[in-house]
Amino acid sequence: MKLLRVGPAGSERPAVLAGDGRLLDLSGLTADIDGRFLAGGGVAAVRAALAAGTPLPELDPQGLRIGAPVARPGKVVCIGLNYRDHAEETGAAVPARPVVFLKDPGTVVGPYDRVLIPRGSVKTDWEVELAAVVGSRARYLSSPAEALGTVAGYAVSNDVSEREFQLEFSGQWDLGKSCETFNPLGPWLVTPDEVGDPQALAVQLDVNGVRRQQGSTKDMIFEVGYLLWYLSQYMVLEPGDVINTGTPAGVALGRPDHPYLRPGDVVEPAIDGLGSQRQTFAAA
Repeated sequence: MKLLRVGPAGSERPAVLAGDGRLLDLSGLTADIDGRFLAGGGVAAVRAALAAGTPLPELDPQGLRIGAPVARPGKVVCIGLNYRDHAEETGAAVPARPVVFLKDPGTVVGPYDRVLIPRGSVKTDWEVELAAVVGSRARYLSSPAEALGTVAGYAVSNDVSEREFQLEFSGQWDLGKSCETFNPLGPWLVTPDEVGDPQALAVQLDVNGVRRQQGSTKDMIFEVGYLLWYLSQYMVLEPGDVINTGTPAGVALGRPDHPYLRPGDVVEPAIDGLGSQRQTFAAA
């Protein structure tokens, strides 16, 4: 099942993409797709309504903005250097434990929204990532298998980064990760039953029509279930939280010519089964 939120920024309405391709309004079932919806059996309620043929208003997708598929995530937890080839291209050691950092939840925007290059930036970079969205409270989970059971769904994420802010201005990564609009998410939240094995998804990203990243989640150093289990030993994961699981090789930082993003550049991340994004970058 593919859940999404459509409409003007700040006024999105919940929707589902039906199997026959129709876009159906879920406003009669829930006010929004958020942590409360995910924790309160909202996904099951939508599934039951679809199975029962409950009449749901059809939306015309023509010209309709698509927002982030989850409203107001409490936190965005990111994993750095989680692909061996990405660690190698940036000159970093392959980590023995997950590299964890937090990103301002306010960075989350829609998958086709404009992304702003910060004032003073000379090293804005792209990172296509598989995002796991938490569906039930996760605290001291017992195993990676149990952790996978807490996932409400998966989505495409672009963990946009400003490398000078990230690596040269601070001993932590927050400055380069939390600039406004720096986390396009979506277009859909795809439920685990439709995704299948999260470690068997092709991942790619194009910049101005040129393929820059091409990888697979099978090459993650730490798999999704392990990451959620690991994080739950140190923090409580709440419904609606977003976990960005890392990016494969091909970022501007790792290329000899360092082709960092400039106003007018177009970035297109995609993951098999989860859809694609398209952002035009602009000066803040």
